[in-house]
Amino acid sequence: MPDPAGPSTGFLTVMTTTDSEEKAQRLARGAIEARLAACAQISAPVTSVYRWDGAMETSREWQVLFKTAQARYAELESYLLQTHDYETPEIIATPITRGGAGYLSWIAEETS
Repeated sequence: MPDPAGPSTGFLTVMTTTDSEEKAQRLARGAIEARLAACAQISAPVTSVYRWDGAMETSREWQVLFKTAQARYAELESYLLQTHDYETPEIIATPITRGGAGYLSWIAEETS
């Protein structure tokens, strides 16, 4: 097994946004209960500026950052697509290229 603290760890952070703290809590808790992620952090409201259906939009959103094993990504993405109420939710996965061995082992344990 490769060193969990080294390059190409097999772990991801996955981010989404939603328009209320309550919805962010539901997305986070559901993913953790289903063991699709080991941890989900909800950030304070951010202001998003974007173009949607040809119009400029500005909205207040909460970011949810999930920590998960790469092997669980497809299931986490499916959960987010099914649970999220946005027509096209933001779902962005970023590889964790290095990390504390103990923390990454904990992610592996919590998502298996």
